[in-house]
Amino acid sequence: MSQKPIQKSAKKDLYEHPDYYLLDDLLTEEHKLIRKSVREWVKKEISPVIESYAQNAEFPKHLIKGLGEIGAFGPTIPTEFRGAGLDHISYGIIMQEIERGDSGIRSTASVQGSLVMYPIFAFGSEEQKRKYLPKLATGELMGCFGLTEPDHGSDPAGMASIIKDAGSHYILNGAKMWISNSPFADIALVWAKDEEGIIRGVIVERGMEGFTTPETHNKWSLRASATGELVFDNVKIPKENILPNAKGLKGPLSCLNQARFGIAWGALGAAMDCYDTALRYTKEREQFGKPIAAFQLQQKKLAEMITEITKAQLLVWRLGILKNEDRATPAQISMAKRNSVETALKIAREARQMLGGMGITGEFPIMRHMMNLESVVTYEGTHDIHLLITGMDITGENAFS
Repeated sequence: MSQKPIQKSAKKDLYEHPDYYLLDDLLTEEHKLIRKSVREWVKKEISPVIESYAQNAEFPKHLIKGLGEIGAFGPTIPTEFRGAGLDHISYGIIMQEIERGDSGIRSTASVQGSLVMYPIFAFGSEEQKRKYLPKLATGELMGCFGLTEPDHGSDPAGMASIIKDAGSHYILNGAKMWISNSPFADIALVWAKDEEGIIRGVIVERGMEGFTTPETHNKWSLRASATGELVFDNVKIPKENILPNAKGLKGPLSCLNQARFGIAWGALGAAMDCYDTALRYTKEREQFGKPIAAFQLQQKKLAEMITEITKAQLLVWRLGILKNEDRATPAQISMAKRNSVETALKIAREARQMLGGMGITGEFPIMRHMMNLESVVTYEGTHDIHLLITGMDITGENAFS
């Protein structure tokens, strides 16, 4: 089936973020300036085309350069490596504004910054940092992250991918799936077990013989994001492509902490967009001689939405402070990710109903957000896994084994 040509929406993006508890007072002027610049970029570059790309199940590759220019790739990476050198609240704000536009586009930025650039910066050699980070920061190189396997999702320690020492190089075999960015990525940051069963980080470059990236089709969610597999058939890996300072599950899990932090902020952006859309619609839509916002049930839904958004805003802001102070625990990050996504899903579903039939169309962003969030609630740790992380943290009992 041929794709329809991409069309720009003539509808103006009027979004304004809700701030019921005056939380802007907690942000610095730099934070507000970053938010303003990213929001303007989203309104200009993402909002007019995203519905068309989502309908076509096509990733808007032309946005990559702009994402690099606004600092969306590795915002906290030092400027020495062409990162933006920002704090973690700035990183959260950038993810929130991008996901307000679309979760798939935020996923592309999250993977690039948190799951590819971060491990190279945290665990890579000086040579690896200088070779890859500057080009990843601009989008000249794009990356993906290979952890999830066909038979190992929530239990990454059971992975079957393996690297064997072949003297002058390593041989990599295995497969990864549900990999954002894989169809077009220039490099893949892959996690595999060595012959001693220790998990190691490997940089795999496109063009290496035996390395393929088949695309995943027929998705109802993240349709404007490119998803695929990573397949390794006796791929020769130069020894200088092994991350020297990552051994064990701590390496990939630390990357997931970075990504989950961004999702905690990002999913809230989708929630805020759904609330803003529902609020505007109910104030304009008239039935029985008055705006439907005047009816009690609609006000109840809107009041509950803004309450949950405000609570989540406070949660991620405090988490950002803890992250800046290097005091945020993996369990705290896990809680925020779970809470923001659950909040966003509930708000998206309520907002969809408030718009009636219009809520399922591409005229409004709600249905797209709702479908996207079904992926966000699953990746980087499912909702239930995050509940168990909190449960283990507060009880000291491990429910995973």
